Amino acid sequence: MKKLVLFVTMFIMVLPVRADEGMWFLMFIERLNHRDMQKMGLQLTAEEIYSINNHSLKDAIVQFDGGCTAEIVSKDGLVLTNHHCGYDAIAELSTPEANYLKNGFWAASRKDELKPKSLYVRFFVRMDDVSKRILSKVNDKMTEAEREKAINEEIALIEKENNEGGKYTVSVRSFFQGNEYYYFVYQDYTDVRLVGTPPESIGKFGGDTDNWEWPRHTGDFSMFRVYADKDGNPAEYSPENVPLKPKHYLPVSLNGVQENDFAMILGYPGRTNRWMPSGGIEQNVKYAYPAWVESSKLGMDKMKVHMDKNDKVRLDYASQYAGVANYWKNRQGMIDALTKHKTAATKAKAEAEFNKWANKPGNKEKYGNVIATLNNYYSKTNEKARHDNYLVGLLRTSAFAALPYSMGRGLDAYASADDAARQQILPQLQAAIDEYYGNLYEPLEKDVLAAQLKLYATKSTGYKIAPYVAKIGAEYNNDFKAFVDKAFETSIFTTKERLGEFILHPSLEVLKADPLYLLSNDLIAQYRAKSDEQAELDAEFSRAFRLLVQGMREANPDAKYYPDANSTLRLTYGKVRSLPKDKRNDAKVNYYTTMKGEVAKYKPNDEEFDLPKKLLEMYEKKDFGRYADKDGYMPVNFLTDNDITGGNSGSPVLNGKGELIGIAFDGNIEAMAGDVIFDKDLQRTINVDIRYVLWIIDKFSGAKHIVDEMTIVK
Repeated sequence: MKKLVLFVTMFIMVLPVRADEGMWFLMFIERLNHRDMQKMGLQLTAEEIYSINNHSLKDAIVQFDGGCTAEIVSKDGLVLTNHHCGYDAIAELSTPEANYLKNGFWAASRKDELKPKSLYVRFFVRMDDVSKRILSKVNDKMTEAEREKAINEEIALIEKENNEGGKYTVSVRSFFQGNEYYYFVYQDYTDVRLVGTPPESIGKFGGDTDNWEWPRHTGDFSMFRVYADKDGNPAEYSPENVPLKPKHYLPVSLNGVQENDFAMILGYPGRTNRWMPSGGIEQNVKYAYPAWVESSKLGMDKMKVHMDKNDKVRLDYASQYAGVANYWKNRQGMIDALTKHKTAATKAKAEAEFNKWANKPGNKEKYGNVIATLNNYYSKTNEKARHDNYLVGLLRTSAFAALPYSMGRGLDAYASADDAARQQILPQLQAAIDEYYGNLYEPLEKDVLAAQLKLYATKSTGYKIAPYVAKIGAEYNNDFKAFVDKAFETSIFTTKERLGEFILHPSLEVLKADPLYLLSNDLIAQYRAKSDEQAELDAEFSRAFRLLVQGMREANPDAKYYPDANSTLRLTYGKVRSLPKDKRNDAKVNYYTTMKGEVAKYKPNDEEFDLPKKLLEMYEKKDFGRYADKDGYMPVNFLTDNDITGGNSGSPVLNGKGELIGIAFDGNIEAMAGDVIFDKDLQRTINVDIRYVLWIIDKFSGAKHIVDEMTIVK
């Protein structure tokens, strides 16, 4: 009996212990999940969720611009996603005079819909298992480099075989740390236009303060439309394009939610690491994430000073700031949650039990050194992890940390070419200059660069920093402001005008002596550098991690396993589920919030908690129309216990009939360790109630014609 208890303990970190845990492949729903889902309230067949030959739910779910999820909600290609997913496009389309980010926007007709420069949605067509085919090309005698080469060659063949002459995008992905492989076929549409967005005071209500928090009162949604050519095929933007007629779109339910109602979410979760060893968790908590948090906060603070003073600067940097802020709070929440729940210690205990199994006579040759190898890797890379996160923070928040490198490669080619070749290079070079330099604000960029260089140079003390940065620090006594001021006086990269002068009088000597070019090249080289020792460590780690996962699955072959998230389409299912009563929430049961609670948070002219005057007036009149709950209140957000992560933002929350009841947009900070370990008691998904979305569109915004496009179920 004692051995059985130890065996269960060893695998508790990787097995789905509840129906609401797991991010599942759609092709396996019938075999692995359908019976569980039916017991919980699903009324659809597995074929209605995922079918290759017939339309199904999968055809209404799209990956939105590579990083979020969205859903088709009308026969004319209407797309619903989060406000924060559309944020970049909305900010791009805004000006100080027509500030759609601040004031909202609703197209009165299709001709008024707005096209951002670059935005696409990706439809999932099909997937298949190619594990046997790919793994037949490798053997245990190969080095990791040889293994990778053989796998990549086979992947290239599979992708070519299935793209139908370029019609589809095909991606072969690794799962279970290289123990399984699947290919995914997609179709991309690039003519995607903004239909509408609520004002930022609704779409981002609560700002950074409420981010990752519950109770929540945020109308986090925006709407777009997919366009195609007259035959329904993907096409570049053209006034002649027509709204896409999708294979399937989601009906929208006005019936609301009750606790314990079935809820499923389909989407593109970005990344989880639930097989991560204890050493990786410890490294993140003590080395990597603190550096990420510190560099992010520094960059935000420097940006904010200038954004608060200038409306154009605020718009130009709004998306970048929001992205940095989101992960700043996420990483701090991860530190707190992983520390509080002693996740590394729990994993270490499970690994100790695995090590006993691995060192039994029949297993030792293959698995005996796995845990020791993993632990050795982390002990030797802890300081590098800290260094790398300070460096990435610098590259992520400072345009001039990376821009001179990328722009300089084009300038180098231009200066090295003859006159004829220069004429061919020039249009692309000019286009890049126009794109990169249109929205840069020099005072902000100087402040961010100087502050981040100092942080990187003075905090990455356990690992050798970039040589040129070290040289600057020594020459300027770590006064990086003085260096940046001087560099901006002389560099050709600071303005479009200086770059224009360089194009007229190109000189490799000038380029290669430019201080910002030297700095940027040094930072990128440091970011990409890998010593022979590090390459060997990485190879040993890759093999050991793959064997860890293989060994754990081999020891318990009858369990149901789900792979870590990696931006491929998944389904997660669970229920509407409350958290313990919270005095901050006026709702009777703590699984939903109301407009009463939203108004209670209102702070006039506050950046995070202001509300439109019209919304306040409509609340006072209880002008909720048909969107109010049967108990009379206006719902805003609700909770489910679905298993999601970043990338699921914008995912549809569906009832048992496949009807849209909400849009997922966040998780709760108490369960921030969820990317590493699922907490069945704390893990929640925060969703916008679809009734609030429809009320904002119809009653508040006066865009009833948009609601009329949808199929509303009462």
